[in-house]
Amino acid sequence: MHLYLHIPFCKQACHYCDFHFSTNLSRKDAMVEAIRTEIGLQATYLPPSELQTVYFGGGTPSLLTEAELARLFDTIHGRFSIAPDAEITLEANPDDLTPAKLTMLRRYVNRLSIGIQTFSEEALRWMNRAHNAAEAEQCVRLAREAGFDNLSIDLIYGIPLFSVWQYDLDRALSLNVPHLSAYALTIEPDTAFGRWTQKGKLPALDEGLAADHFEQLTQTLAGAGYEHYEISNFAKPGHYARHNTAYWQQRPYLGVGPSAHSYNGHSRQFNVANNALYLRAIEAGELPAETETLTPADRVNEYLLTGLRTQWGCSLTELSQLTGGDFEQQQASALGELYEQQWLQKADGFLRLTQAGKLFADRVAASLFVD
Repeated sequence: MHLYLHIPFCKQACHYCDFHFSTNLSRKDAMVEAIRTEIGLQATYLPPSELQTVYFGGGTPSLLTEAELARLFDTIHGRFSIAPDAEITLEANPDDLTPAKLTMLRRYVNRLSIGIQTFSEEALRWMNRAHNAAEAEQCVRLAREAGFDNLSIDLIYGIPLFSVWQYDLDRALSLNVPHLSAYALTIEPDTAFGRWTQKGKLPALDEGLAADHFEQLTQTLAGAGYEHYEISNFAKPGHYARHNTAYWQQRPYLGVGPSAHSYNGHSRQFNVANNALYLRAIEAGELPAETETLTPADRVNEYLLTGLRTQWGCSLTELSQLTGGDFEQQQASALGELYEQQWLQKADGFLRLTQAGKLFADRVAASLFVD
């Protein structure tokens, strides 16, 4: 079983980000108390079992004080049993990771996911990140000195206007972190970049550039000993992100906090993505969530969407069990086209993306969806 906590606060808004957060920190303490209350309200969502992972996401969870973290863990320990070897991750921004903060965090978590995005000073300013290039590198060294061996960093590729991708890869490899996540820059409508694009102040993204960067990424990290185990994720042997892997392998998890999602095997639950509405509902003792019961087709399509993103792929046996028939026979035409395009391959009873197919993962999955 797995637990996710969404901490919906940031110091400032990055120009590309459309995750749910607020830069008004005045209700942070109230939000911590509300999340603690929700954990109690949701305590029976998952069947009794040890938590294998706990993940603090956001937003910027590294904004939490020690008192706030301690209160959250008091509630978690009061409601759940945590496995002795549980992976406990906290997302962090480099500018928050002072020696004192890292020493404190090490008392509560054993894995950091650091949002570096780029090591370029100019690109950081363009994206409106809160940290600078020096902090991007220094934070990894400081984290290691504080006892964090399990580290991951995030990078963004496909950045226009700045030719920094090879530089970013070189700097990342010099840090020798055991895990790296890399995401293509996207332009979402309700962001600064989205508004700039609408006004013609920012050119449309170049998909060819992103594809070139992806090829550069996969080749460079493979040469450095990283396993490409999910479209956006690379790890040294034994350092897969256990929490995120649970999502991709459709294991049950509970998400608490505004905008958090939960999954129990047969339904999904979606918390409201609004801090004020979330706080109001929790104060009234209500769950601010909508529930969607998954149909058999939903379960097949979600398995395709998540499973094909991973190195493990999708089991044809499981797909047939989910559809109640012979999946290969049902989707023979679509599969044939994907094999011919060399985007998909079949081996040992599993469907897996080819290297070329990884550029079109969602399109491949959607072409195999059932009704």
